Amino acid sequence: MDAEELSACMVRMGEPGWRGRQLAEAIYRQRIEEVERITTLAKALRQKIASEGWQVGRPRIAQVFKSVDGTERYLVAGPNADGLTVETVWMPEGDEGETGDGTDSGSRDIQAGPSAARSSLRWDRATICVSSQVGCAVNCQFCLTAKLGLQRNLTAGEIAGQVVAVLERHGVEVGKDRVNLVFMGMGEPFLNYENFMAAVRLLVTEVGISPQRMTVSTSGIVPGIERFAGEPPEFRPKLAISLNASNNTIRSEIMPINRKWPIEAVVDAVRGIQLRTRERITFEYVLLGGVTDQPQHAAEVARLVRRTGLPAKVNLIAWNPGPGIAYSTPQPEAVEIFRRALSAEGVPVYLRRPRGRDIYAACGQLKRTIEG
Repeated sequence: MDAEELSACMVRMGEPGWRGRQLAEAIYRQRIEEVERITTLAKALRQKIASEGWQVGRPRIAQVFKSVDGTERYLVAGPNADGLTVETVWMPEGDEGETGDGTDSGSRDIQAGPSAARSSLRWDRATICVSSQVGCAVNCQFCLTAKLGLQRNLTAGEIAGQVVAVLERHGVEVGKDRVNLVFMGMGEPFLNYENFMAAVRLLVTEVGISPQRMTVSTSGIVPGIERFAGEPPEFRPKLAISLNASNNTIRSEIMPINRKWPIEAVVDAVRGIQLRTRERITFEYVLLGGVTDQPQHAAEVARLVRRTGLPAKVNLIAWNPGPGIAYSTPQPEAVEIFRRALSAEGVPVYLRRPRGRDIYAACGQLKRTIEG
């Protein structure tokens, strides 16, 4: 619920509407988890709210896995009684995914001082990777999450609540500390569009995070991209397309969704987005050893990016291994040859650093693994 909905709730309880704004401030900005602790409300009102069964309902970090590189992976449990968990990842210093996207979140020269409330690990910037569904229905062949299938959509509160829970864990001061959000965890956000965008609005209006510090990744759900193009800029995150192959033949093999919406249809839909000044579309490209990492693939990617006519950049991701998936991580020299080939063609290209591989927290590894 946003401040407006909370205000309406207060009015129904016979209270002035501005009490709803106090509630929103306490829940989203002060990150208070229990109604009884919202001391800006009179004790009698707190008791009344609790007696009617209202709870804050923030998702709970049920389990924490810590990587040698400082990354943390969380199993997050929502208030839903089904017992299902999703995964959220905290990456201190990020993974370079936002670099070069043309917005403030992609700039290297903005530094935030350490917050007094932070954990002992110091960081100047951080990225939170957020899930939008329990599991995923898209079935990308190189992704561990695909093995779960789709179990259910997350609510707007469960999506935004992941962020609030992680912000609180690390003592992040919104507006002072440099934190970016990437909706690249479990699930396909555009197959849970209403709840995803409702979560974005909560994060913008109530938590206070700029949409230019958010990036949503889609596998290429054309109706979702077209709908996204119509969102007002003040509530529209940046867009990343999970391309992952340089032509439709290979992409259809590794991403079955391409058979429904091939590359050309995806690019046509993206062209409908009115980009902000200096903003770029990101094409995410997973390098699969011997499958998508050859020099001819780099040449095809360069031609494709140029043909889009869009301000764009390419993020390269060396495939992160997972049990039961028959692909291999490319050799470092193959990755470098690919990167240089794109750069030589005039395509802005960046290599995303793998974060948390040892705890199954890296891109494509999220499967509620309890080891790590």
